[in-house]
Amino acid sequence: MKRISLVLLLLMACTAVFAQHADINNFIVKESLLKNSKLAIIAADSLDNPIEKINGVYTFTVSGFTQPITFNDGVAVLPLQLERSAFVYLKHQNDKGTHSKLLYVYKKDGTLNPYTISSLWLVLFPLILVFLAFAFRKFIIIAVILLLVFFYFNHSNGLSAATFFETIFDGLKKMF
Repeated sequence: MKRISLVLLLLMACTAVFAQHADINNFIVKESLLKNSKLAIIAADSLDNPIEKINGVYTFTVSGFTQPITFNDGVAVLPLQLERSAFVYLKHQNDKGTHSKLLYVYKKDGTLNPYTISSLWLVLFPLILVFLAFAFRKFIIIAVILLLVFFYFNHSNGLSAATFFETIFDGLKKMF
């Protein structure tokens, strides 16, 4: 009887160790349950179902800053608070590749609403404006003004040029 309980104990310890080293290949970003202007990262599978067996410290890059983030039961809370609406670029790299998301976090009345932005839109919007400017000569000034507003909005909300291009390249890698 002692041997069976010892084997079961060792088996449970091994599964706990393997669960801590599980890969995060997808994640969901939501507002923290405490409503303290912090974002929570939830480890998920490819169908966006939460994976609760993720425990331990994982390294994420948050808008250019590398941070170790502690996951408990598949959920981690980012340590920094958001003062206002901003772009947040989250990236996690493991053996299976780079997994990243660009979010626009809209803050209103103390609540955070994260919206995932596809890197395809970051390419298509300027390309459509340039195409329309070349197609309709009278639209050139308006297109230039809209492009300047687009880049100013991105920059003033925390999306630097380096992050902008990194997001586009990561999106292109996922497509191919």
